[in-house]
Amino acid sequence: MIRKFNINWDHIGVNAQISAFTPDGADSLQGVQEMHVMLHVAPNGEMFVQQYDRICQAQQLLMQHPDFTGAVIIAKRYFLSDSTNQQPLMEETDGCAVSCIQQPPLDGSKVALWMYITRTPASHPESPYSHIWTMGMTDSCGDSAQQTTSLLTHYSDMLRSAGATLADNCIRTWFFVRDVDTQYSGMVRARREFFAEQGLTQDTHYISSTGIGGNPADTHSLVQFDALAITGLQPSQQRYLYARTHLNSTYEYGVTFERGTLVEYGDRGHIFISGTASIDNQGKVLHTGDIVSQTHRMWENVQTLLREGGMDFSNVVQLIVYLRDTADYDTVRRMFDEQFPDTPTVITLAPVCRPTWLIEMECMAIDGRHTSFPVL
Repeated sequence: MIRKFNINWDHIGVNAQISAFTPDGADSLQGVQEMHVMLHVAPNGEMFVQQYDRICQAQQLLMQHPDFTGAVIIAKRYFLSDSTNQQPLMEETDGCAVSCIQQPPLDGSKVALWMYITRTPASHPESPYSHIWTMGMTDSCGDSAQQTTSLLTHYSDMLRSAGATLADNCIRTWFFVRDVDTQYSGMVRARREFFAEQGLTQDTHYISSTGIGGNPADTHSLVQFDALAITGLQPSQQRYLYARTHLNSTYEYGVTFERGTLVEYGDRGHIFISGTASIDNQGKVLHTGDIVSQTHRMWENVQTLLREGGMDFSNVVQLIVYLRDTADYDTVRRMFDEQFPDTPTVITLAPVCRPTWLIEMECMAIDGRHTSFPVL
């Protein structure tokens, strides 16, 4: 069951959009509850320090709320308007995986926050799974290709130390690229070459991913990397989503990622939808220059991927929307408010990897399932 609700702290000017999943039936008493939260702060004409302080207050209030008693923050990502100047002013004490990226929230604030939170009952059986969130990795030497190779090498070494591999255990990646219009091609080339060395090819599989504009705090860093890997999964618990009626295989135009990934547990399924835009099954951009039509086609593509995994828009628990042009914000905000009125959403300024794409979105979705796999 998915419950979506808001918490408003008017006295500090922060709104929390929340999706909370609880497994159904007998699993509900012992099952892990998952929450996705988007925190939005009213700008109030303040500087970053004041807005960030209010976001921090809201985190404390959230974790004291009865719906979050006993919950733990697993991972979070801050969306900043000026990472180079703002990130040094931030202090993190939660001990979770944290990423900070310059993708300015388009609601006029200087900071927004996505949080992934879980609550595990004391009666929950010992889990065979380990979820490894790796957030905010950067390198400052070389061009975008060299930095991508360095990041993936370091990440693969980290996974091996945890008894995992990139090919077998990495479920989702994010590549944030400075000046994406010029630096993206180097990242793509390096990723393709590194994947091939690791046995990830068009004949095996790739990894669901978003490659999007975004600035790390270090001005010498051209690429920032986030990822999720899971150990303990059987191969049959992962399935890739293609939506071939609407989308083509990404390798056909030189990139190497999966459109979406379904991961099934004994009590639920997770879908990770990659960054998706207005594209057809020939790899062509549709509706050039038309933000409304591009948004509708993007939704159609995402909906087709979700249906392939047995879900729909009602299962979406988190949305990140990327816009190239700030002037499109009001139109897109209205459209998403109508289509996803209760889903935690952030809309940021982040150019998509093709200049003619005006908008891209990614999302995560959950539904209750009863399979023979171990529960989450």
